[in-house]
Amino acid sequence: MTEAPRADTAQLMELLSVSLGVYYGDFTVAAASENLTASQGKALTVLRRGPAAMRALAETLTCDASNMTGIIDRLEKRGLVRREAGAADRRVKYVTLTAEGERVTDAIRAKMRITQEGLDRLDSQDRDTLHTLLERVFVSPPAP
Repeated sequence: MTEAPRADTAQLMELLSVSLGVYYGDFTVAAASENLTASQGKALTVLRRGPAAMRALAETLTCDASNMTGIIDRLEKRGLVRREAGAADRRVKYVTLTAEGERVTDAIRAKMRITQEGLDRLDSQDRDTLHTLLERVFVSPPAP
């Protein structure tokens, strides 16, 4: 039996680039349907995991702290997030999603039709495998 050729790193990076491009386009359209920019939508998505300090949020989104302030200002004005001073250091501002922010974040995800349809084509075992692989590549720290 002939074994299928293994994808090299460049091929995997290309496929990942195409996949992320489709995901980002889908996300951008869904965020716009909620009258949000992609950056505002990404901030909400990050905050869906839990509150974050402004500086950490800027680092996660790879943007300048002053740009992050503008993004959060606009989200706060819409009632999607709130800022709170840190308990240990009052100078540190934490950003938290409001109930409306959670609703909007969930609505964005629900409107990502291309991504949903692609994931729906996977059976349970494929979903588990994809989850494990994505965690291993992007989330789990490398072994010492």
